[in-house]
Amino acid sequence: MPGKFIVFEGLDGSGKGTQISRLAAELSARGEKVHLTCEPTQYATGGLIRDALAGIAKRTPSEMAGLFLADRIAHCENPADGIKSLLERGYTVICDRYYYSSLAYQGMDLGLEWLIKANLECPAILKPDLCIFLDVPTDTADDRISKGRASREIFEEKETIERVRKQYFKVFEKLSGHNIRVINAARSPEEVFEDILKIVI
Repeated sequence: MPGKFIVFEGLDGSGKGTQISRLAAELSARGEKVHLTCEPTQYATGGLIRDALAGIAKRTPSEMAGLFLADRIAHCENPADGIKSLLERGYTVICDRYYYSSLAYQGMDLGLEWLIKANLECPAILKPDLCIFLDVPTDTADDRISKGRASREIFEEKETIERVRKQYFKVFEKLSGHNIRVINAARSPEEVFEDILKIVI
């Protein structure tokens, strides 16, 4: 029986890592096979993206969109640990960021329609069963990043964080056929997780 493909999205500092770990533990305790993954991946394309995000290598928005697209195709199709292979083997795959992030981040500077077509019309790229967006105010995200990071990546300045949050909601309006659930993540981790369980279980 094929597994479920669940994506977590949110601003940096929204608590995705915490909630993904909690959900994976809960589903495993219920007897499900769970695989955690993320984008950028650990493949070669993912390394190029991480260098760009860290400011080590300069990339244009178009280059970033292309790199993410290539990385996502590999993420879906890799025969050993790709999403498609894992789902076919009955795993629930939980992914930290997916094409919603590309549409939000690169979509600020590129045509959103082009990005949507490139990702959603590519036959190799799978559509998630569920996307959970952990929503926090810009000030909350900025404060959490300040407390949790020694340095910031290129998209982690406060003004950019605000632009990204607005862009996410523009994206969600255009993806009306997707199963996207927005959760208030400015509350305690326990309250947030309780809402996540209501959606997933």
